[in-house]
Amino acid sequence: MAPLTDAIPKPMAPYDGTTLIARGIKRLAGRIEHIHVTVGYKKAMLAQHVIEHGASSVFNTEGQSNCWWVYHTLLKSLDEPMFVLTCDNVVDLDLAMLHENYLALGRPACMLVPVLPVAGLEGDYVFHDNHVVTEISRNRPTEIYCSGIQVLNPTRVNRLTTEGASFYDVWQQLIEQKKLYVSSVYPKKWFAVDTIEQLTEVNKAPF
Repeated sequence: MAPLTDAIPKPMAPYDGTTLIARGIKRLAGRIEHIHVTVGYKKAMLAQHVIEHGASSVFNTEGQSNCWWVYHTLLKSLDEPMFVLTCDNVVDLDLAMLHENYLALGRPACMLVPVLPVAGLEGDYVFHDNHVVTEISRNRPTEIYCSGIQVLNPTRVNRLTTEGASFYDVWQQLIEQKKLYVSSVYPKKWFAVDTIEQLTEVNKAPF
């Protein structure tokens, strides 16, 4: 998203009169007791921004993989479900329904939250058998793909897997053990922001 990200980190991209991540925190406030944020690129600027907007804690993951925090921060000791979201998803979620779905599926180590494919947005397609994920593929299409949203239990993930280069590696280990699930609850609305053009598009009709 250069040249925008030459000056600011991507989560601070302008959205609906605020920023992508500040809007995300605002949507969670009051519904989630603790909001933890990982920071990397331009970490000092981003850390100050999210704390000012209500984040409970900040973890420095600069130079690490997107799953590093599960294995190397205090969060690894949490034996309860966590909602995991990415800053470049503009999303409207029914958290209560997602939690109910997670419980109904037996409190899995990790539950992916799928979306319907969106024209022009690339994604990893999800194959499943009665909600147990059997394959994740970038090349073979199916009716749903990963949104980047997960509900996971850090303690259980640590018990069942070893750290990989990304969440994709973690998911593959869970797939082999038939421990990765996919939700039947979808986001009410979802849009991925990976380019300046997509940022401009979502700002035309923010939600």
